[in-house]
Amino acid sequence: MIGLILGTCEGKKILSMLNEFTRDIFVSTATEYGASLLKGYKYSYMNDKPLNFERLLDELQKKNVKMLVDASHPYAVEVTGNAIEACSKLNIEYVRYERSSCIEEFKDEFKVVKVEDYDELKLKLKDINGTILNTTGSRNLDKILALNLKNRIIYRVLPTVKVLSEFHDRNIALDDIIALKGPVSYELNCAFIREYKAQAMLLKDSGMEGGTFDKIRACLDCGIYAFIIERKKMDYNRVFHNVNDLVEYIKGAIK
Repeated sequence: MIGLILGTCEGKKILSMLNEFTRDIFVSTATEYGASLLKGYKYSYMNDKPLNFERLLDELQKKNVKMLVDASHPYAVEVTGNAIEACSKLNIEYVRYERSSCIEEFKDEFKVVKVEDYDELKLKLKDINGTILNTTGSRNLDKILALNLKNRIIYRVLPTVKVLSEFHDRNIALDDIIALKGPVSYELNCAFIREYKAQAMLLKDSGMEGGTFDKIRACLDCGIYAFIIERKKMDYNRVFHNVNDLVEYIKGAIK
């Protein structure tokens, strides 16, 4: 059986292509919402809850997984770390799919600022006056709040009951929330920047598929700063950046 950890929009394509030759797949997503997007696809088992290391280890053993394909988000560092460790312990082949970065093109733009972590981000933001548009996602809310910024923060998040409830519980005003499923077009990014008179945008290096390129382009064309929280560097024995190449490898490996 193939194990498949999904956390990006490419998950549908990967699963669809795998379904051309197998349905013997254990799919794991972090949320019920993620699982709901995969209705109509073929698989043997679906997990729609976060798995810590022990639970992942247990599921891989129970399902007799022979290969684990990790297509989680580039910033799901704990998920990837657990997957690598579990595969090593169980002698299961680990294969990584990761979106290519798209920020190198902007390396000479002084308003495109890369930071390693949130501590460095706080230092870089001290000279920014005015509104900041945060597009790093709802899971980073506590990290943003911990920065104690003087600025007004506008949060762009998924429009789910769970997310909006979490923001309500933390007293985030509705006027400071854009509830919208991404990725967002260049034009809409520009519109948000202008509507809220944003002076900076916070984003992750989520690749072309995650809308990063259009976000940066919108920031530059609107004359504001783009602060990019860099990916953590991970060591992979086998990694693919192209879905077609990934599926071809899997197809050959399970024959």
